[in-house]
Amino acid sequence: MKQPGFFDVEERLARSSGLGDQLEAFSRTVDFEAFRRDLEQALACSDGSKGGRPPFDPVMMFRILVIQTLNNLSDERTEYLINGCLSCMCFLRLGLSERMPDARTAWLFRERLTQAGAIEGLFNHFDTTLRNAGYLPMAGQILEATLVAAPKQNSNAEKNNLWEGRIPEDWQDKPAKLSHKDRHARWTLKFTKAKRQDDGTMPSSDLAIPFFGYKSHVSIDRKFRFIGKWKTTNAAASDGARLRERLLGKTNTASGVWADTAYRSKANEDFMEKQGFVSKVHRKKPHLKPMPRHIQRSNAGKSVIRSRVEHVFADQKSQTGLFIRTIGITQSTTRIGLANIVCNMRRFLFLERINAAA
Repeated sequence: MKQPGFFDVEERLARSSGLGDQLEAFSRTVDFEAFRRDLEQALACSDGSKGGRPPFDPVMMFRILVIQTLNNLSDERTEYLINGCLSCMCFLRLGLSERMPDARTAWLFRERLTQAGAIEGLFNHFDTTLRNAGYLPMAGQILEATLVAAPKQNSNAEKNNLWEGRIPEDWQDKPAKLSHKDRHARWTLKFTKAKRQDDGTMPSSDLAIPFFGYKSHVSIDRKFRFIGKWKTTNAAASDGARLRERLLGKTNTASGVWADTAYRSKANEDFMEKQGFVSKVHRKKPHLKPMPRHIQRSNAGKSVIRSRVEHVFADQKSQTGLFIRTIGITQSTTRIGLANIVCNMRRFLFLERINAAA
């Protein structure tokens, strides 16, 4: 076995950097210290005058949540990764001999942020950072929603009781079981395009697949594709009704709003007109009538712009594997909020890299 050298760690980190270490790019581009004030206010950190073991640095713990979100990790796998990955240790600015947070500590930190409702404030703080960096929303906004899966854990009878707002009888006298049951996630149908069959024929209609979990509603800037506003609901919630629930941002200097037909309603059109927005929402096909040619062309032009929001969801699901591992809509809101912050960070890295190359 080769004798360890004095510079083995430095050489390994240098090789990781040469291969394109994403965490190193995060440290170099994102100012995590800017989150310190919001984190300390949310956590109500003590000054240590009463003694006891000093808490972990809140900024370092927030960096752990970024690692967890980037890799879609459970708390236990997060503990394993930050203890065994040199790149993670460097990102957390911890040495090999320093004390590492365990899974329970990471869970408690995220839970305290959830109870304090701090995720929205952290998201808004980074949104301000993006504006200060010159990424001003000035080209209109695009609205869309995507389903986020959660573990399926309820029987049909339990599902019906929850849908009607009742707690199943066999849960009421079992508080431990009740605390581990997700009473906010809902079932819905996810419609997907039918694929060509083996014999070459196409099914007559799209596929309807049962889906259990939550729904992430976002509004993104048309030009830079940063998430500006977001909201979390159960999977069965209506997309169109969310438009009037603070999902449109007035800081965007352009008034155009793009969305699919789920957002087309008289209430939404009246709301946008009253608030000074210009509706670019897709028009629906007339009932039992062919779609007029001019509306087809108009919808096609809108689809070219509206499709940009799908890149955001693709980044969250294919790159970071967005999935709900927690119980209840409060914790799920924190999970989706962290995913939105990390998504904006990744987009910020991408744009900064392009600007540097130019």
